[in-house]
Amino acid sequence: MALKLGAYTACLHDRPLSEALDILKENGLTSVEVNTGGFIPSPHCPVDLLLSSATAREEYLSAFADRGMELTGLNCNGNPLNPLPGVGPKHADDLRRTIRLAGLLGVEHVVTMSGTPGSDPDAKYPSWVVNPWDGVYMDVLDYQWGVAVEFWKGIDALARENDVRVAIEMHPHNVVFSPVTLKRLVDETGATNVGAEMDPSHLMWQGMDIVAAVKWLGPLVFHAAAKDATLCPGADIRGVLDTSFTRVPADAPGKVPTGYGFWCNAWPENPAWKFVAVGLGNDVPFWTEFLRALAEVNPDMAVNIEHEDAAYSQTEGLALAAKNLRSAAEAL
Repeated sequence: MALKLGAYTACLHDRPLSEALDILKENGLTSVEVNTGGFIPSPHCPVDLLLSSATAREEYLSAFADRGMELTGLNCNGNPLNPLPGVGPKHADDLRRTIRLAGLLGVEHVVTMSGTPGSDPDAKYPSWVVNPWDGVYMDVLDYQWGVAVEFWKGIDALARENDVRVAIEMHPHNVVFSPVTLKRLVDETGATNVGAEMDPSHLMWQGMDIVAAVKWLGPLVFHAAAKDATLCPGADIRGVLDTSFTRVPADAPGKVPTGYGFWCNAWPENPAWKFVAVGLGNDVPFWTEFLRALAEVNPDMAVNIEHEDAAYSQTEGLALAAKNLRSAAEAL
């Protein structure tokens, strides 16, 4: 038994699936995660076709098996609790369809985010509460957790029905953004098929001890991402909770969607933190200990690189991350 090292193919969204898989294989990776909806399109997974055709599913899985690779995760990151009518319902539907598709494909894990509701039943936009020292924010959290628990009870039941486990990425701007909030969701829903996707990058810039987080969650860690982050000099004056982003024009090429009519903003020139290729924010020995902690939970766990280092091209960054991740695994 050994950890399954691979990559999330979103960084190769402009290549056909066959080419993306060949690039992963060239870098010694055997595990694959593809997008199926939510914030971004799904160029590597024809969801409608696969839901409707057993023949298409067989042919699709053959593309992985023929290369000695395994489809270990379907990724549907989004905000299924967003009160905007063009976002929340669509992302929730994408998630339900993804769970059904995972069951049909025999893929054990669906990766997603918990989502964030508005502050109250009449809110138009989602609202993320970070530091509820003012009592009014406890009222907001009580409402949001009520919405989240009701939704996730239904998702847990659907996942159980389809023999799938849903792994939540603990991501800021969501009600679940830390091990503590992840466990709270599982406890309050009584979930059996909902746990964590251990993406360490967002926990890093929040100042958490990654190995301790893995050990604290233990069997609630279902799936993992290999994604690195580093604090930057800008943290000296910004702190890690920084709002000085700027808007990206609607006609900008390559803008990243987050919902109908919305897309990612531009980072500050002097950011507090940034994503970097695996091994550049934390050294290879750190990644060895991260993999060791994951292997203690499940020696067969999939660990998929998520490349978002803007300093490198798609293939260069992926190759560097794969090299360092393989080195970390060899040291186990």
